[in-house]
Amino acid sequence: MTVESILKDSVLSDARSGFRSRMGSVALSVVTAIYILGVANQTFWMRAFEYLSSAPLAFVGFVLGICALTIAALTTFSVKYLIKPALIFFLMVAVVSSWFNDQFGVIIDKEMIRNAAVTTHAESAHLITPAFVFHILLKGILPSLFILWVQVVHKPFLKKFVWNMAVIVPCLAIFVAAGLSFSQTYASVGRIHRDILLTLNPFLPIGSVARFVFASEEDRNIVRRPLGTDAHQRSASANGKPRVTIIIAGETGRAQNFSLGGYPRETNPEMKARGVIYYANATSCGTATAVSLPCMYSVYPRKEYTHRKGLETDNLTDILGHAKIDVEWWDNDTGSYGVANRIPYRFLPDAADPRFCTDGECLDTVLLDKLDDWLAHVKSDSVLVLHQLGSHGPAYYRRYPDDFRRFTPDCRTAEFGACKPEEIVNAYDNSILFTDHVVAKVIDNLKKRQGSISASMLYVSDHGESLGENGLYLHGAPYIIAPAEQTHAPIIAWLSQDFSAASGIDTACLAASASDPVSHDNFFHSVLGLMDVATTVYDPKLDLFARCRNTANVVAQVTPKA
Repeated sequence: MTVESILKDSVLSDARSGFRSRMGSVALSVVTAIYILGVANQTFWMRAFEYLSSAPLAFVGFVLGICALTIAALTTFSVKYLIKPALIFFLMVAVVSSWFNDQFGVIIDKEMIRNAAVTTHAESAHLITPAFVFHILLKGILPSLFILWVQVVHKPFLKKFVWNMAVIVPCLAIFVAAGLSFSQTYASVGRIHRDILLTLNPFLPIGSVARFVFASEEDRNIVRRPLGTDAHQRSASANGKPRVTIIIAGETGRAQNFSLGGYPRETNPEMKARGVIYYANATSCGTATAVSLPCMYSVYPRKEYTHRKGLETDNLTDILGHAKIDVEWWDNDTGSYGVANRIPYRFLPDAADPRFCTDGECLDTVLLDKLDDWLAHVKSDSVLVLHQLGSHGPAYYRRYPDDFRRFTPDCRTAEFGACKPEEIVNAYDNSILFTDHVVAKVIDNLKKRQGSISASMLYVSDHGESLGENGLYLHGAPYIIAPAEQTHAPIIAWLSQDFSAASGIDTACLAASASDPVSHDNFFHSVLGLMDVATTVYDPKLDLFARCRNTANVVAQVTPKA
C-alpha cells in the first residue's frame, strides 16, 4: 500500500453528503493514531528523548516503532460499527491520562487505578479543575465530534480485511525491525529507566484498568485466614491503669518538610515542645494510601506484601481483638481500605458538622471533637486509630484553617499551573503545621487523662508527596521508581511517663536510637509491643520499643489476662 493510495482512500468531498467529509476507515484509524501520539503523549516522548539522547538513531527507531505499533493497533478496530466507538474510546482515555501525566507526572498503573476506585467524591472533585475541563474539551471532545461527524467509507469485508492487513503487517514489521536493530540499547535503557513505557497512552492506562478488574474479580473469592489467634496480653498494666494507645494514621506527610527532622522551616513547633520521639529515617510500604495503609497493618513486610495477602489475612486490628483489647477506628480520610472491617468504625465526614466540614470534607480537628469524651469512658486496655485527611493534595489549602496560614503566599487552588512553585510548598507546609497542631492536641488530651489511663501515641504517615521535584507532583509512583519524597514518611512516638515506667521502656534510649533506619515493617510489631501482646506472629526484632524495654524496671507484674 502506498501513501498515495491511502490518501486517495481518505478525505473526499461528496456533494450528496451535504458538506460531510468522507474518509476511508484505515485513513481515519491512521489519523487518530497520529493525533493520539502527537497530542496525548507529551510526557512519554519527553522521557524517551531524555533517556535515549545519547543514542539518536535508537531514538528515531523508537519513535518509528511506537508509531507503527499504535497505527497497527488502531487499524485492527477498523471495522464497520466498531471503528467510531473504539477510536473515541482510545482518544478519550489517552487525553484524560495525558492530563495527569503532564501536569503531575503521575503514572497510571494498577495501584493508581485501585486508589482512584476508592476515592471519595469530595477528593476527586479537586482534580476536576477548569483547566482540566478545557483540556478534555479541546483535545478530547472536539476531535471525538469530528470522528462522529465524518462519514467513514467501508469496503466489502474481504477487501477490508486485505486492506487492513496491508497496513497492519508492514507496521508490525517496522516495530519488530526497530526493536531488533537497537535491542541492546533499549534493554540497557529499560534496566536503568523502568518507567520509559509507563506513560504510553492509551495502552498502559487501559492495561492497568484491565489488570485491576481481573484482580478485583479474583478478590471476590478470597476467604480470610485467621492469624494470631493465640494473642494475649502478657500482663495487666503495672500501674493498674488501662493502657491506651492512639494511632494517628497520617495522610501524605512527607518527612522532608517536618522540622523535627531538620527542615529549616518550623513546621512542628507544638510536637517539639511536647518532647516527641521522631524517627528521621522512616520509609513507607507504598506511595498511595490504598497500598500503604493495609500493608502497614499487615504482618507482611513490604517486599512480601500483596493486595491479596492483605485481604486474606487477619491484620493488626484483628490480632489486638484476639488479645481482648478494645479497638476502634475514626476516619476523616477515604476509608480504612479493609483494615477496620471487623472493628467499630466511624466515618466522620458523614456527620457534615459545619464547625469542621464543608463540601464533604472536614478539617482534622473533627478527630479531636469527641476524643476527650472517649478517653473519659475508657475502662480497659484500648487502641484508637485516628485516620487523618492530613496533607492530601492537590487542594492543600483546604487542609488547614486560616489561623494556620503562616507561610504565605500560599497556593489557594487545586490548579497547580496557576501557582508558583513556592506557593505550592507554602500551602503544603501550612498543612504540615496544622497536622503538628492536631497531633499535639491528641497528646494534650492524653496528658489530661493521665490520672485514669496510661497513654502512648504513635503517628505514622502513609506515604510522602512530590512537590515538583523532577517535574513530579502528588504521589502514587510505582515503588520501584518512586522518588524519596514519596517514600520517606515520618514515624513519631510519644509515651507518658507512667506508660514508659509501667512498660519498662527507656525513652532516652528510644531517642538515641531514633536515627536508625526504620519503616512501616516495624509498625505491626511495635503496636503489639506497646500493648504488651504476646503471639507467635510478633517479632521483637521489628518492635521499635523492644530494644529499649527493660522489664526489670517495671514496678510490679500481675498475672496474664485469661
